[in-house]
Amino acid sequence: MYFKKIIAIAALCLPVLTVSAQSKAPDSWFNLEPSKDNINGTGGDEALRRLKEKGKKGQTVIVAVLDSGVEIDHEDLQDVIWTNPNEIPGNNKDDDNNGYVDDIHGWNFLGGKDGKSVDHETLELTREYVRLSKRFAGTDAKMLHGDDKKTFEYYQKIKEAFEEARAEAEQGMVDATKQLKPIEDAFTTVEKSLGKKDITPDDIKNINTAGNTELTAAVDMLKRVMAQGINSRADLDNAKKQMAEQVSAQLDFQLNTNYNPRVIVGDDPNDLSNRFYGSNDYEGPDAFHGTHVSGIIAANRNNNVGIRGIADNARIMTVRCVPDGDERDKDVANAIYYAVDNGASIINMSFGKAYSPDKKYVDAAMRYAAEHDVLLVHAAGNSAANNDTETNFPNDGYAKAVKRGLFKKEKQVPSWLEIGALNWRSGEKRIASFSNYGKKNVDLFSPGVALYSTVPDGKYGNASGTSMACPAAAGVAAILRSYYPELSAVQVKSILEKSVIKQDGEVSKPGSTDKVKFTELCVSGGIISAPNAIEMAEKTAKAKKAKKAIWREAGNGKLSKNLAKEPRV
Repeated sequence: MYFKKIIAIAALCLPVLTVSAQSKAPDSWFNLEPSKDNINGTGGDEALRRLKEKGKKGQTVIVAVLDSGVEIDHEDLQDVIWTNPNEIPGNNKDDDNNGYVDDIHGWNFLGGKDGKSVDHETLELTREYVRLSKRFAGTDAKMLHGDDKKTFEYYQKIKEAFEEARAEAEQGMVDATKQLKPIEDAFTTVEKSLGKKDITPDDIKNINTAGNTELTAAVDMLKRVMAQGINSRADLDNAKKQMAEQVSAQLDFQLNTNYNPRVIVGDDPNDLSNRFYGSNDYEGPDAFHGTHVSGIIAANRNNNVGIRGIADNARIMTVRCVPDGDERDKDVANAIYYAVDNGASIINMSFGKAYSPDKKYVDAAMRYAAEHDVLLVHAAGNSAANNDTETNFPNDGYAKAVKRGLFKKEKQVPSWLEIGALNWRSGEKRIASFSNYGKKNVDLFSPGVALYSTVPDGKYGNASGTSMACPAAAGVAAILRSYYPELSAVQVKSILEKSVIKQDGEVSKPGSTDKVKFTELCVSGGIISAPNAIEMAEKTAKAKKAKKAIWREAGNGKLSKNLAKEPRV
């Protein structure tokens, strides 16, 4: 349900909430190492320490961040932003003849003229409803046959889903307000008792509630609420304002059949043959998401300010294709082509949606990336859903199998990693309660709750989601591609899966109170481990070099006696 996100925000404030003894994530926990720090981080710091101890030196790798935009002059990112070496800044020319003028640090496929750029967008559900309504509104289903009948049945499902989403959005604010009302009442009760309005956590901690059951209940509720960051009535009012803004965004933009921001870009969104549109506005209207993602991957590790990203030799290429709403398949595909053609070896994709009408076009771009040895890292989603049974796009399954040689067909993108979100907590709470999962379609879990990273205006802040787990995994991949450049994208994917720290026991299944085995929730049955990954990468790289040496001898007419003992990679 599309309104689930807003209801979840309100639910954080309900009296049924229980607060853990450790309610705050440890600092920089996504870089910590489980065996040393007793926290389920990536172990990125430990991996880099071991590599330096071995005297290994890495090479620069480009990580394309396909997202909402990036603040390229942030103090912790400005030195790790990719710069196009073949483009001259500000001359209004396409110096490198790649089709994009002055693309110094990347490109914005949502950009238009005069500095304008798409901010809000409709959902793909809305766009499909509009498209199919024009074709089928008033149609008698009895008159349809074959493919037309199948498409009409699809339209009926889209129509039902759209109308349900609109109804949920319209009712959502009413429900959220009802859920927040007990908290407002609790503030009023305590304010009246203390004779002041601006109450603080200290006031709650020191208040005497003896003999007053109403006050005791109010104080208990506010203690739980304040543990989640609602420390004052002002914070509560701000939460209500954010909810109202989210409802407005859904009704005014995402689910509005008359809204069309594409005129800003000036292209025909249905013309998939056009790859050259947009602008070089790298930040866009709201770069929070992309800036946060970029910091997790590669924030400067040597400037003694802010945070340390996971990778030490990565350069961030910003490719803006994700608005506030659903991204378009055309933009996603062209963003992938751009990233590949301009040297990215890893593409981070922290976005997703429920429908993909032009999936074949995205499939072609992903196949292009795989053929050019590019690793695609994608966020599994935040709906506590099973990706084995629920749709989530983009994904690694080709709509139509790709021919490989005379007899083989490839059904999936071979260099694709799907990432679920890991909590810093241990035991049954290891997996984030919101994270999507899938024994077949989610590869591994990576840190994704309360990650502290770069945000716009030169600041830092926390964010949670598989959107954060994805760059944490991409950061580890960047370490491998930097220090072991001889390994292919497919080998890096395999290493990251096989080197996980296997997880025993049961965990809380996201979205329910059920307990399930960790191994039932992802392909690898484990959590990402940078130290394990570099050890496996070292062995794989040595085996690959040995194999090349053997065949080199064979090619020189000096067939090695050890050929039969050729190491397997």
